[in-house]
Amino acid sequence: MRRVKSDFSIKNLENISGIKAHTIRVWEKRYELRSPERTDTNIRRYSLGSLRKLLNITLLYKKGFKISKIANLESKNIPLLVRDIALENNSENISINALKLAMVNFDVIMFDTKYKTLLENYDFEFVFFKIFVPLMTELGILWQTGAICPSHEHFITSLIKQKIHVQTEKIQNKKQIHKSTPKFVIFLPDNEIHELSALFLNYLVLNKGFQTVFLGQSMPIESLTTLLSQNDKLHFLTYITSQPRKEGILKFIKSFDENIIKGQENKLSIFGPAVKFIKSEQVPENIYIHHNHVTFIEQFLSEPIFI
Repeated sequence: MRRVKSDFSIKNLENISGIKAHTIRVWEKRYELRSPERTDTNIRRYSLGSLRKLLNITLLYKKGFKISKIANLESKNIPLLVRDIALENNSENISINALKLAMVNFDVIMFDTKYKTLLENYDFEFVFFKIFVPLMTELGILWQTGAICPSHEHFITSLIKQKIHVQTEKIQNKKQIHKSTPKFVIFLPDNEIHELSALFLNYLVLNKGFQTVFLGQSMPIESLTTLLSQNDKLHFLTYITSQPRKEGILKFIKSFDENIIKGQENKLSIFGPAVKFIKSEQVPENIYIHHNHVTFIEQFLSEPIFI
């Protein structure tokens, strides 16, 4: 089992903070902001405390503070100043940095407080697309490069899932549920477990007034055939991040078409990073490839037809 990462290279610090390694070295030498430990071969290594301090400095620096002024601040006052700025300022970059700081500290209160201030100024769709999506994209890269460990990524993911569940429940409680057509079925392919975007799709469709059936992660195609007995027009939505792999995507599409769509009035919309491997001429009729949510909303989420 991997422990929480507590030892970082200067390249890790560059990737997480966005500050170039050369600049970090200059700040260390000129302003004595933080002296790294060194290995027997004289390679810089940084502690979790060093990363926290650099993230604090980065937030202040991006807010317009001169590095010379930051260097003159008392160390104990920097986190307090950062927290005040992070929670009051709702710009996208500052907000993302604040949530990264919450991640490094496993600070639920800071995450929730920042989230609440964002919702006071923006709707949930804005927060998801402009704050959460860029944050998770960046964290995915950091995880792949070893700059953060799974516990950091899982911490943030679980908090964002909580927010989506809460917003979804608000819609379900607020809006009267009507039987509308089509009914949207949201699922992830077999062995696909990255369900954050699928959860948001469920929220998005419900918020537009349509019925949904949310099935979640890792659903084999043969398991979906049970829905065909309902005599409803079904529009299936799926999000492909890692499964099926590139070489298996067209096989998945062909199997879905043969088992779920042919002879029916059903549709399938595919989202996710893997859609870049699919050409429109490769997909059968009634299967749609979406590179973003805008085209999907414009094409399929007009006013629902109540029956």
